[in-house]
Amino acid sequence: MLGLKLATDPRWVNIVESNIEEILTDHAWCEQKAASNAISLVTYNSELEELVTEMLIIAKEELDHLQLVHNLIKSKGLTLGRERKDHYVNELFKFMKKDGSRKDALCDRLLFSAMIEARSCERFKVLSENIKDPELATFYRDLMISEAGHYTTFLGFARKYADNIDVDKRWAAWIEFETSIITNYGKNETIHG
Repeated sequence: MLGLKLATDPRWVNIVESNIEEILTDHAWCEQKAASNAISLVTYNSELEELVTEMLIIAKEELDHLQLVHNLIKSKGLTLGRERKDHYVNELFKFMKKDGSRKDALCDRLLFSAMIEARSCERFKVLSENIKDPELATFYRDLMISEAGHYTTFLGFARKYADNIDVDKRWAAWIEFETSIITNYGKNETIHG
């Protein structure tokens, strides 16, 4: 369903399990950034009522996820660390087209967002199926379902608002680009790392 070409090696979970505090901290900040992204889409596209409505729902869900992760961190006696840079997302950001019409830029921003949600969903699936902690396995399975919904929402809006862009062709380019960079990741105890 997600169209990703390279799956995460399940052995990545062994790295994650070596530092649960780090993965949970990174995950918390990913949720914060996802909420901020949804709010930014509202800010720059306030005239698009349907988009605004859905982005506000997603922003709230992402903040709810942040709270869930923070509660989990506290329940495990861990501490929410400082925000981390997400090198994977920064590389994806460089691929995003920033020229053309406002609608073209919006379309690519939505595809960028869909790509992050797709990889996050895939990573949550790997965690849910391979992590030894049953609480975390259930937690990541539930979040995987939510991320899949966000992915389809972003992709659907890209198709809706595209003017002069062949969205399927551009999405294929995003998939190819993501495939070329994801091989550099999966070696750290971070959601995308």
